Amino acid sequence: MKVVVFGAAGKTGRAVIDQAKAAGHTVTAFVRNAGDYDVPDVEVREGDATDPAAVDAALAGQNAVIDTIGGKTPYEATTLESSAARTIIASMRRRGARRLVVTSMIGEGDSIANMPVDQRPLLTTFLRGATPDKARMEEAVAASDLDWVIVRPAILDDDPATGNARVYTPETGDEAHRIARADLASFLVAQLSTDEHLRHAVTIANG
Repeated sequence: MKVVVFGAAGKTGRAVIDQAKAAGHTVTAFVRNAGDYDVPDVEVREGDATDPAAVDAALAGQNAVIDTIGGKTPYEATTLESSAARTIIASMRRRGARRLVVTSMIGEGDSIANMPVDQRPLLTTFLRGATPDKARMEEAVAASDLDWVIVRPAILDDDPATGNARVYTPETGDEAHRIARADLASFLVAQLSTDEHLRHAVTIANG
């Protein structure tokens, strides 16, 4: 499958690039500054993910998108993720790409039931800028007619991959504490080739 990874220069984006290549996908990395990005066997597209022309150019001939965009200052108000999502969705419709996998976070929607109680204050403190923007992003994705999956990871760490990304459901109330970034990347890439979670928002952590 031909897939564009948005946010490819970030830690999660780079992990997704590695996993997608390993899975045999043809990968395009969308980054703000191509001069700072050097990954072998990857086509690189430079631009702003909220710029329709740049996104259109990157999506020509592509089948799918994995969106790992995230701000570096989650405590500041932003519209980055929701604006980029709307731009990507519109471009995917024009270009005929169908599969959209986006990264959100635990605490959005009904995933609050799986967020450890001691982590919940982060939503209104350190994550106070990102939380409403991710909610708007999720709304835009869920309202689209694309084949979408929203992934809500627990708090990320850079530990080695465990090979175990467990899906948590709000009905159980089980607490989802952390997930290795490499396990998140593996789960995101897997959504390109399975319909198990199609048009659902799923919470994941290392179980």
